[in-house]
Amino acid sequence: MTKTTKSVAVFCGSQKGNNPVFATHTIELGRLLALANLRLIYGGGNTGLMGLVANAALAEGGEVTGIIPERLKEWERHHGGLTELMVVPDMHTRKKMMYERSDAAIILPGGFGTLDELFEMLTWNQLKIHNKPIYFLNSAGFYDPLHLHMMHMQKEGFLYDPLEERIHLCPTPAEVLNRLV
Repeated sequence: MTKTTKSVAVFCGSQKGNNPVFATHTIELGRLLALANLRLIYGGGNTGLMGLVANAALAEGGEVTGIIPERLKEWERHHGGLTELMVVPDMHTRKKMMYERSDAAIILPGGFGTLDELFEMLTWNQLKIHNKPIYFLNSAGFYDPLHLHMMHMQKEGFLYDPLEERIHLCPTPAEVLNRLV
């Protein structure tokens, strides 16, 4: 993170997952971002890890912007207490706005939507559309299998740059924050 970093996009699940450490780490990350005066940009939901990270940041006085597609507004039970909530027409607009409004991204455990957001951000990074750092909060080794597959992709010659230039795996929220600041 540079001195100009003011906001961080967090991509994560609208469910909590089965391992309690996912929720614990998510809450800790939200608190740490707020205490570091970093604006949280996230998907705008009030459920799962999305709701936990937003509520934790808000509880510490942090600024939180949610960006939610109209279609998901009711399904994800949009958060009513954010600093700013933006309702957009579709997922593509949501992702683009999250990228544009953030200076870095943090990937927490999640499902298909989280992976979609991650891979689009990685692709844009590879294509030099942006050069924003991407951090994985690898709670309980959640992303170890994906990381192994990405290393396999690199070994087999499908990545343009070394993987460590694109992503940073961090086992704890504190390590994510230490790498950001």
